[in-house]
Amino acid sequence: MTTSPSLPAPGTGLLDPACPDAKNGAGVARITGVGTATTETSYTQRELLDIFRITEPKVRSVFLNSAIERRFLSLPPRDADGAVLPEAQGELLDKHKRLALEMGARAVRACLGDAGIELSDIDYLCCTTTTGFLTPGLSALLIREMGILPRTSRVDVVGMGCNAGLNALNATASWAHANPGKVAVLLCAEACSAAYVIDGTMRTAVVNSLFGDGAAAIALVADGPDTAYAPADVPPAPGSPRILGFASHLITEAIGAMRYDWDDAQGKFSFYLDPHVPYVVGANAEQVVDRLLGNAGLRRSDISHWLVHSGGKKVIDAVRVNLGLTRHDVRHTTGVLRDYGNLSSGSFLFSYERLLREGVTRAGDYGVLMTMGPGSTIETALVQW
Repeated sequence: MTTSPSLPAPGTGLLDPACPDAKNGAGVARITGVGTATTETSYTQRELLDIFRITEPKVRSVFLNSAIERRFLSLPPRDADGAVLPEAQGELLDKHKRLALEMGARAVRACLGDAGIELSDIDYLCCTTTTGFLTPGLSALLIREMGILPRTSRVDVVGMGCNAGLNALNATASWAHANPGKVAVLLCAEACSAAYVIDGTMRTAVVNSLFGDGAAAIALVADGPDTAYAPADVPPAPGSPRILGFASHLITEAIGAMRYDWDDAQGKFSFYLDPHVPYVVGANAEQVVDRLLGNAGLRRSDISHWLVHSGGKKVIDAVRVNLGLTRHDVRHTTGVLRDYGNLSSGSFLFSYERLLREGVTRAGDYGVLMTMGPGSTIETALVQW
């Protein structure tokens, strides 16, 4: 059996380092732009406790010890006395649609501006969201609302949770690889304000203390043989990393540890997080990362940049300890958690944007992207600047 040199090596999801395309970037998808957006209003954790009139000491402790200072949220309306009014599931779905479209459009425009391309240049749009269900999907609505050309190919990744950004990136990078020279855009739009249940239980307290609203988009292009980098041994410029491959791991014994259930008492969906999730994820982080790197002949010490999902303080600490990373390695992950909370599928792209703005990447640097979510699932990607 022979394998085309421009395709991933069998069973690895990674480009064979020996093939010419792995060296000069031909056919390899690279990230050419990034943009982010949030809702208009942000709140500190103490402000949220006051707004929701939460007085239970244990619940307050969850909020105040979360390593989160501020989150962007679209809160429910309040009555004349300032009490928060309940939102029915239909109202939450309307909120999801409104916020996902508004934030998503701004993130896409910021991404295109960063890449120096126009709306008319988009050939493929992949939209990822977990905070609401739409038919037609968010991609179709965005194409209409933004004036993206109707010929644009599209796909929606719905309901996969916080790991979904890398699942979607895998699909988007594959499309770009198969269509060299064409522009593919990935959007993660999460209106977590539309997925809250407000009550006094510890189950909802953990969720309500953690998530924020946000959207992030990246543009990808794969160069064809006529537009590949030259000379062949020169890596792409900093700020435009190549996506070399992916590795996944489903923790089947913890498949119910993160889930979205219907709450009969509330008449709406409610998100559940098992308190043992951080330790389960941390204990499984090494095997998927080492598989990702081993397929490329790399070690953890070869990785200059780590962009881990801002899943929560305990999750970040568990991953950091199990992978032997420093606090500096996860500075953008913890910074995004501090300033935005958990943004679900788009969190790692907020960290990616911060890394680029920092201006420390150099040609040849390797980076690992890592997301975790329901399944329980760990997704990873290897990139090179």
